[in-house]
Amino acid sequence: MKINDIIQITQKNHPGLLKNTNWGELGLFYNPEEKLKIGIYLMTFKEKDGEHDSASKLDRGGLYRLNLGISKETFIKIFGTIPKRPRAGEVITMDIEFDFTKIDTIMPHPVYGWMSWISVINPSQKTFEMLKPLIAEGYKLAVEKYKRKKL
Repeated sequence: MKINDIIQITQKNHPGLLKNTNWGELGLFYNPEEKLKIGIYLMTFKEKDGEHDSASKLDRGGLYRLNLGISKETFIKIFGTIPKRPRAGEVITMDIEFDFTKIDTIMPHPVYGWMSWISVINPSQKTFEMLKPLIAEGYKLAVEKYKRKKL
């Protein structure tokens, strides 16, 4: 799937999401009234390796990584535990080892897994269908965070 396809489908199914860039990455942010500078993160799309985030080896060509925040409970249900925060430039350590370069596989975010973020490199239509309930959960979390903000 293409990034724009994912964005269009997600915005269609979840109102109040705006496309924006932050830290050089395109993302979808919940910001229905545009009262926040950027909004509350739902998902981002990383298209190249960075100084502190290169575990996915996105510079191999034609790759992007979809990143999505989900609840801690769901993260634990899928992966068994929440990892500790890694040091700058390092990746998370889990009981199960992950190949963060693997395409079309839902896995913990290599850097932000400790915040219960997940990632997928170039998700297929089938994998995107599996992501839809997780996107809905992330959307619900973003809406709740937005409501707690003092606007």
